[in-house]
Amino acid sequence: MPQNKVVISISQNIEIFNTEDNRKLLYQYLIKYYQSEKSFTLDKAKKMAQKLFHEYKDNLFGDKSLSWWLGSKSIEYFCLYYLQDTFIPKLDNTARKLAPVHYDIWNELESMFIKDNSDKLLLVLPRGAAKTTVCDFALTTWCHCYKVSIYTLVAGKVEQDAIEFIREIRRAFEENPYIINTFGKLIDSRKYTANKLELELVNETKIQAISSVSSLRGKKFNGHRPSLIIADDYQGKSDVITQEARDKKYNTWVQDSQYAGDKAVFRDGNKVKMATKFIVLGTILHRDCFMSRLLKDKSYKYIVHKAVLVDDVDELYNSGLWEEFKKIYFNSQLNDPIAEAKEFYFQHEGEMQYPVLWKDKWDCLELAIDYYSNPQAFKQELQNDASKIGEKAFHQATTKSAEEIESQSFEKTILCCDPAVETKSNNDFTALLVGSKTSNNFRWVRKGIIERYTFDEYIDKVIKLLKEYENIKAIWIEKNTFNGTDKREIEKRINEDKSLKSRNIQIINERQNKNKEAKIRAISGKVDSGFIIFNEEDTGFINQVLDYEGEGYSLHDDAPDVLAEFDRLIDEINIIQFATAFDKTKLGL
Repeated sequence: MPQNKVVISISQNIEIFNTEDNRKLLYQYLIKYYQSEKSFTLDKAKKMAQKLFHEYKDNLFGDKSLSWWLGSKSIEYFCLYYLQDTFIPKLDNTARKLAPVHYDIWNELESMFIKDNSDKLLLVLPRGAAKTTVCDFALTTWCHCYKVSIYTLVAGKVEQDAIEFIREIRRAFEENPYIINTFGKLIDSRKYTANKLELELVNETKIQAISSVSSLRGKKFNGHRPSLIIADDYQGKSDVITQEARDKKYNTWVQDSQYAGDKAVFRDGNKVKMATKFIVLGTILHRDCFMSRLLKDKSYKYIVHKAVLVDDVDELYNSGLWEEFKKIYFNSQLNDPIAEAKEFYFQHEGEMQYPVLWKDKWDCLELAIDYYSNPQAFKQELQNDASKIGEKAFHQATTKSAEEIESQSFEKTILCCDPAVETKSNNDFTALLVGSKTSNNFRWVRKGIIERYTFDEYIDKVIKLLKEYENIKAIWIEKNTFNGTDKREIEKRINEDKSLKSRNIQIINERQNKNKEAKIRAISGKVDSGFIIFNEEDTGFINQVLDYEGEGYSLHDDAPDVLAEFDRLIDEINIIQFATAFDKTKLGL
């Protein structure tokens, strides 16, 4: 059997390399290479491809084969042949059909690594656009198959991302038959050490992954500094929430990257070694975040895309048929508004389509629902649009009369308490919220209060609300202020009151540790759409919600803060239902 033919047994011997599809792909990309890189005419390129096929007829896909040579000249070909189970849809995989943007990325990587036209690349792509797979995974595999990079350093957002990256790369070198057939086994299992963050290959190259909090500086392998440094989702939401955090993230990258790599080496006027290549991937989370600043750095080439290919997604999703869809989707009077909204979409599906970046990945209906759930996050993570951060989080509030609200049939009711200590005019407010949920999951703010109470006044008000709203089954109290003192006092007052004691009210006392800005912004879509409904009497509470512009921009955030907690808790809290004794005399026994 010729050396280049490796036969895989899957209940019967099947040749998976020298197949008609693989030969067609090889032939196609040989023609493309000679046309684009050598300026051959189509006819001349075809003749050259045929000539090479004849010369390599016994070694099209094996060691030092024609496929091996073409893969060194075309990252795109390498991905489509050697990583075909990742990038080519087949009956036995879940790969999606690639979008033009993915080919654009590979072409830019070829310009960067094969032609050495640039050293820094910024990829600003929507969340879910497969940038990690198309760039990090594919490029790193190519670089180490051909020893283009001796030492690659990949920085992920958290360590678990780094571990997963190394696991995927290792699997490619150990299990991918197309790579093994051409490049051999690049991992020696006898020498391999189970380091979750590092991978050393038999061709004396190394891949290392770190988290974004680890320093890039001082890293070396066999005397080599990293020749490729990739930062993938290098920033998180905690890195953009304050100006100090934004400055720190950007300055750390600039300072670390300056000393982490090597400059190009020239000898007799010729470049004998490329400079370290830097690739940064991610989304824009703030108009002054790490990614936004790198876009202004002239040393970076960049590719920027959004998921929905329209100028204004706010206008798209709030006009025409989509506006009608939205009204149905957030109609609190319907038993199943989501199902009815989807039915409306399916009746008008053709008219409600719009262009998207990746047709095989994004569905117009699913994208719309994501937008309505959280417009701010949608524009950040899918549209790379952070232009309105620092502006109002909420734009409108749906209100109803107390009488209309109380006519609803509620499934669950809680009282949320976010107390403040001082009562001076410049201090925070105590925020109290009585909230319920109906069977269609709509949230109802039956009472929203922001007042400056003394400790005793605050306790009195809680007890009064418990008596006024008899279906309150749980109380949530923010622990940061009084550290449990208020909880104990409320428990004491409940136990002293016969009617309250018999209701078996749960009390949850917990600290707020979550990012306040993020959690408030997360409910903006629910407020704007009318999914959260307010009591029209609570003008002070409602106005403070509508005035919220973000941390560092708003004087007070007590109302939106407690509102965000209510939205979370009304789903998370399980109300304990206690059995009551049944009076047998009612049965006439």
